[in-house]
Amino acid sequence: MGRNKKNKWKGREGVVYSTNDDFNYDYEGDREEETLPPEEQVLRVGLDKKARGGKQVTLIEGFVGTEEDLKDLARNLKQSCGVGGSAKNNEIIVQGDFRDKIRELLIQKGYSVR
Repeated sequence: MGRNKKNKWKGREGVVYSTNDDFNYDYEGDREEETLPPEEQVLRVGLDKKARGGKQVTLIEGFVGTEEDLKDLARNLKQSCGVGGSAKNNEIIVQGDFRDKIRELLIQKGYSVR
């Protein structure tokens, strides 16, 4: 009973315990934003070396949308550059300095790039 539910105790601040088995707490942080169309998004592309052992990464920030769409965009960019990276917290990290190539790819997809 209740063991398979994910407990998010930090998000339950100010909640009173309920004995109702059908009670489902509504977490405010669970709602994902809808993905804006590329024409409405402004992405910032830059180079970052902080806390990465001196290695350079191309950092793409400012994505507004679902985590799934972010990961799809990251996958396309990483494949186009032939390198690894990651996508989380509305930012994409691509290993290496690929600022120019990524700017071109994002513009081709319809994104505004700074």
